[in-house]
Amino acid sequence: MKFGIAAKIFCAMLLMCAVALLVNGMAGKWLFERGFLGYLNGQGIGRMELLLPRLQAEYAEHGSWEFVRGQRKVWLRLIRPHVGDPVADEALLSAPPVSDQTGAVARFALLDAQGQRVIGNADVDGSAIRRPIVVEGHTVGWLAMVPFQKILARNEQRFMEAQVRRWWAISIVAVLVAGTLAWLLTRPLRKRIQGMGAATHRLAGGDYATRIVPGADDELGRLAQDFNRMAGALENSERNRREFMADISHELRTPLSVLRAELEAIQDGIRPMSAATLAPLQGEVRQLGKLIDDLHELALTQSGELAYEHVPLDLDAVLRATVEGMRSRFHDAGLALVVSSAPGPLPVQGDERRLQQLFANLLENALRYTDRGGSVAVHALRDERHVRISIEDSAPGVDEDKRGRLFERFYRVDASRNRASGGSGLGLAICRNIVLAHGGAIHAEASALGGLAIVVELPLHA
Repeated sequence: MKFGIAAKIFCAMLLMCAVALLVNGMAGKWLFERGFLGYLNGQGIGRMELLLPRLQAEYAEHGSWEFVRGQRKVWLRLIRPHVGDPVADEALLSAPPVSDQTGAVARFALLDAQGQRVIGNADVDGSAIRRPIVVEGHTVGWLAMVPFQKILARNEQRFMEAQVRRWWAISIVAVLVAGTLAWLLTRPLRKRIQGMGAATHRLAGGDYATRIVPGADDELGRLAQDFNRMAGALENSERNRREFMADISHELRTPLSVLRAELEAIQDGIRPMSAATLAPLQGEVRQLGKLIDDLHELALTQSGELAYEHVPLDLDAVLRATVEGMRSRFHDAGLALVVSSAPGPLPVQGDERRLQQLFANLLENALRYTDRGGSVAVHALRDERHVRISIEDSAPGVDEDKRGRLFERFYRVDASRNRASGGSGLGLAICRNIVLAHGGAIHAEASALGGLAIVVELPLHA
């Protein structure tokens, strides 16, 4: 039989209550016995104090203890005075009556001045409680009492047994009350756990819209919030997967449709087989190959399988080398390319080849989507903690509400114009992953030149 967590908590609470009651009962019983024995000894000591004046008077009258030595009846008369006794002490008889149900009297013994027993309890030893009997300033004897070590009297035993029975009754009632409270406390806990289990099963079945009401602000409530965040992440991942598949299908459909149409036209004899006829097909194949390469690159950067060799390097040198490698293409496109940077090196920790790819993609983006006759400006700055690279271009610009989506895969501000420009819509998504892999950040903002500015911030390496 398997127990759920609520049943385990219930049993744990019940067990803790039972253990606490058991320990408390054992400690209480021990303390009660010790306290009761102390009470009995205290009663005996109180009776000794009452008997001392009588014994002093008897010694003063007889001059020694010989009158009581071996005389049990005389001894009992002395330690059990009663009204009407001609030698009863006035103070003793006027005091409140002291019951001897405790058995203290039987524990008394009379000792002479040297501590030798005259009469009384024969078990008197060094542990006995003693009170001096003083007559005219001299200690003439001792009244001793053997202390109570355990309860022997029948009345005290019955009293103790009654207390134990009451304790057991109270303990049983307390355990029942604790069990009821534990059950009441674990009921809502069990319902919440069962609700989480059912939600987990729905989530595992593909229902990513499943959410849990957190309820109280406790561990289970925070677990429910974590579950909701996980479900939201899975829902977004599933949505992105579907969108990704739809985008891939859409992107592959166009070049494949062109290839199929052109090949069918050649097969049907509508177009002759010639270099001029094959040129558009080669262009579509090239575009298709570029799309597949970008998809592969994006998958590597997203999965973390892309290898990065982080080494100290000068980011300014990497940036200028990339710019100079593409300067001729900007000139051919009728675009002015300006580079400015802060004096001195820009030290960072990074992978030189991936950073070159980052800058090449950003410059390619500016080259492809800037109107002829415009300009592109590259700025490299630094502060105490970061290196800031911005690549700005002139018109056309991008609306503010669309800039945040530029780094989504396959997103295009104008799909027809971008496809005509040869873009796959994956370049900025790849750039974002490269920047994140270097511990940096990337965003888009309006350019002072009238177009778009892509800003990259990377940690400065001391």
